[in-house]
Amino acid sequence: MKSVLFALILGAAAMAPAPVQPAAHRIEIHARRFSFQPAEITLKKGETVTLALTSDDVPHSLLIEGLNVNGTMTKGHVTEVTLTPTKAGDFKGRCGRFCGSGHGSMTFVVHVVE
Repeated sequence: MKSVLFALILGAAAMAPAPVQPAAHRIEIHARRFSFQPAEITLKKGETVTLALTSDDVPHSLLIEGLNVNGTMTKGHVTEVTLTPTKAGDFKGRCGRFCGSGHGSMTFVVHVVE
């Protein structure tokens, strides 16, 4: 009798729906001479986000040293970089691959809030 009851409980537990995982937050970022679109994003501390990086012209990269991000970007190809910020603040990024005379003006800012 106990084994039948145990089997019923186990069967019911196996049929219970799995907990729903929240959808990963995804942000598309495009690079083109000589800017990022968007040029600024805001993230929540502790929340995982995926950056979908694409170049619209020549090779670029998104380098954000304070968040350990260094994603290479090539034309027409999406590079995904996943991060979970662990501290609040403003983190400056830039293009990490020389892309022409305006390369130095390619900046990016991540605002991480509590």
